[in-house]
Amino acid sequence: MSTRDNRRDQLQGTLDLLVLRTLSTGGRMHGYAISDRVEQVSREVLRIEAGSLYPALHRMEQEGLVRAAWGTTDKNRQARFYTLTAAGRKQLAQEEESWARLTEGVRRVLRYA
Repeated sequence: MSTRDNRRDQLQGTLDLLVLRTLSTGGRMHGYAISDRVEQVSREVLRIEAGSLYPALHRMEQEGLVRAAWGTTDKNRQARFYTLTAAGRKQLAQEEESWARLTEGVRRVLRYA
């Protein structure tokens, strides 16, 4: 497995966390802006492909974690803008706690090994 494939697998498992966190700090955003923000904040370590992002956003909308509405971008284009719901904020807190436990466990193993 290449490093690129490994990063893609890791990102798939954390996609909801990244999207929810980005919306919690960025407010109302369209899909491309979410992807761009994740890439910028991660200093280009993480990249969310459209083929993963948009199905995830649709699923999260169906689950009530985000709300979507049509709007106009800065470049005067129509796009769906997403905002975090109360359920999304609750899910984000759970995801962050789970991620913290996971990374602490991995850190301990790496230190021990």
